Amino acid sequence: MASKKRINRDHAKKKNRPQVENEAIANYLEDLLIPAMAAQKTFYRQLNLRDRILTLPLMMAAILSLLWRDVAGVTELTRLLNREGFLWCQPQNISQQALSQRFLTFPAILFEKVFKELLPHFRQKWLMRKSRPLPDSVQFALKNFENIWIADGSTLEALFRKLDSLSDVPIGQLSGKIGVIIDLVTHLPQEIWFWTNPKQADVHWEEDLLKTVKPKTLLLLDRGFYHFAFWSKLMEQEIGFITRIKKGASYQVKGVLTNTYDVKDQIIQIGAGTQKTPALTIRLVQIRWKNGWRSYLTSVREPEILPPYVVADLYQRRWRIEDAFCIVKRLLNLSYLWTGSVNGIKLQIWATWLFYAVLVDLGDAVADELGVPIERVSLEMIYRGMYHFSVAYQKGAASDLVKYFADQKNQDLGIRSRMRKPHVRLIISPFPGTQRSPEQFFGNNKATNGVIF
Repeated sequence: MASKKRINRDHAKKKNRPQVENEAIANYLEDLLIPAMAAQKTFYRQLNLRDRILTLPLMMAAILSLLWRDVAGVTELTRLLNREGFLWCQPQNISQQALSQRFLTFPAILFEKVFKELLPHFRQKWLMRKSRPLPDSVQFALKNFENIWIADGSTLEALFRKLDSLSDVPIGQLSGKIGVIIDLVTHLPQEIWFWTNPKQADVHWEEDLLKTVKPKTLLLLDRGFYHFAFWSKLMEQEIGFITRIKKGASYQVKGVLTNTYDVKDQIIQIGAGTQKTPALTIRLVQIRWKNGWRSYLTSVREPEILPPYVVADLYQRRWRIEDAFCIVKRLLNLSYLWTGSVNGIKLQIWATWLFYAVLVDLGDAVADELGVPIERVSLEMIYRGMYHFSVAYQKGAASDLVKYFADQKNQDLGIRSRMRKPHVRLIISPFPGTQRSPEQFFGNNKATNGVIF
């Protein structure tokens, strides 16, 4: 019996109908994006772009409608534009071919500039919210670092071969790779890169990281950046990092800070001392986990600045960037590429991450209204809950997006994630096991008690 052909569900043809546009959500997006797009007028003219129908405001409205209304494709989007319009755009008679061609040629750098224009605005809104707490380890680390960033890369999905221009592309050829920096404090994306080579290793964008990351920043890196010369440059620029040690790594112990049943904290020297692998003096922190050990390397040698349990807790939160990749690729359909052209892929990348930043800002506002950490708020359920808000808005039962999601009556929407494990107070002692006092716990320490950054 012949086996069934395996189907990639990300490549399955969509059968959904677009959501009905909601006035409150449309006004929210319009107030946010219109000033950022207006700031690009001068640059728009520098690109020698005419004031034609398919301008930046219309293209921005079109792509955002594709995302938040979950429109199946450009053909359906054209029908919406011809009959009802979307967001700030009135109905206009435009052919599907013209809109498709515009997706191929519209400069993606304009979306990039709108995205970066919005980041300071999101940051300012984040600073104004004071009711939602930050994780204990993040609060502690912010006493000595101005930023806590996560850097990682992700490979995009295979190209479709439906267009004639892609008929010669091999089946299964990947679309490229993106590199992203996420702020662990605000959860907002800080920088995004795209490369056409899907097999490009993370070490190839180290120079981009060095140019982007500022001093007094703590970087959380996976083992894709396991490169001693890169670590040395980070340390020269006063940039701290935390990563995992490779299995079987060779090192020499230069000093022991803590050696207990649960914690081993050592100063080590790692590297052969050559140009490619310079000898570095860093910390090796090992925390007992079930029947084994979890081992971390950090350039911060002073346990008073980053105690062992703070190092471990911060690195566990590196997973936030994997959550971000999951949302943009699976929920916002970055795994379903609209086009095979490089410009079209960049256009979709910047638009998707821009909408992701809007979701994060909305999620942070909901967290502040609820008085819980943003980690307790599900961005996926906020996205899916927009349908329920639209229905309530039409019935006159809701008018404010944030208050609707924070309302106790609507908690069945799953906006607030359940606590699977009880909260455990973080041990902030630089030498755990040797100091037996209540002040070794976060919240009992006078330097941190009651502080919300």
